[in-house]
Amino acid sequence: MNRTSVPAYAAPAPKAPLERTTIERRELGEHDILIDIKFAGICHSDIHTVRAEWGDGGHFPLVPGHEIAGVVSEVGPGVTRYAVGDRVGVGCFVDSCRECENCEADLQQYCTGELGQVDTYSAIGRDGLPTQGGYSTHLVIDENYALRIPDSLPLDAAAPLLCAGITLYSPLARRQAGPGKKVAVVGLGGLGHMGVKIAHAMGAEVTVLSRTLRKKDDGLRLGADHYHATSDPATFEKLANSFDLIVNTVSTQLDLNAYLGLLRTDGTLVQLGVPEHPLAVAPFALIGNRRTLAGSKIGGLQETQEMLDFCGEHGLASDIEVISADRINEAYERVLAGDVRYRFVIDTATI
Repeated sequence: MNRTSVPAYAAPAPKAPLERTTIERRELGEHDILIDIKFAGICHSDIHTVRAEWGDGGHFPLVPGHEIAGVVSEVGPGVTRYAVGDRVGVGCFVDSCRECENCEADLQQYCTGELGQVDTYSAIGRDGLPTQGGYSTHLVIDENYALRIPDSLPLDAAAPLLCAGITLYSPLARRQAGPGKKVAVVGLGGLGHMGVKIAHAMGAEVTVLSRTLRKKDDGLRLGADHYHATSDPATFEKLANSFDLIVNTVSTQLDLNAYLGLLRTDGTLVQLGVPEHPLAVAPFALIGNRRTLAGSKIGGLQETQEMLDFCGEHGLASDIEVISADRINEAYERVLAGDVRYRFVIDTATI
């Protein structure tokens, strides 16, 4: 494949609505594969980046999308991992230095080399050009940075696993959520609903902590054992010193001290959401019960493949609403309004 133009949806400038355009994909290299993108999930990070809410460092015009599911349609001459027709996914990064301590430990998401983690969009790749994401019809990627999607998972519902799925799987697996462990998931959205499914499949006792009880039926259907409203102060009294692990998926300004008070001795609260402003933590909220406040972001390639295989084995995928590309801007507004259960996925054939 020579360098070619493909259809895409891009934001022409920060805070601008997305519009149909064309972008160039690089020529197929020795170890590259060409992916015919079938579906692309809409992550809240896409909205943050398009609207320059995490700073103005984005590269515009910008094609978002790092929850990508598709089929290999062409391979470079040196490719050994994939063949034409294979079902593959691409997550939040498409390259890394491959040489630093973290890359060698399969923690590419924490790459400390000069190249760093090369994000799937709005980053600078090895060729010196900005990367463009999955709101498009095709993607060229090094075979080593693609993941294999199990045949048991439908491509549309599997797409969000490449971000939402691994974002929850990683802290749950690393902290050994399973039988005998009490896990709380803060927020039942695109991330949280996958946290409930995965923690339940691991065998943990799962509680949802949400502002209201509006989604209680959904939470219990997805695998939660308990569901509590955090808008009720009695919740924090009733559940004090209850959990081994809390994963906070929301990006709002929560009182972390109140949530830390829900942890048992040696319990851990893992922060996944990225609120606009810093969160305050009182030292005694940590010291009192030897509690830990931790952070986590996505996973490395090996762990992400492990997550996909786990989800394939247990039949886990995102609850989705598939939309046509001309509804992307509408979908962004609905995400911000909390009007989605639980992930929008773009049918890229409509681009």
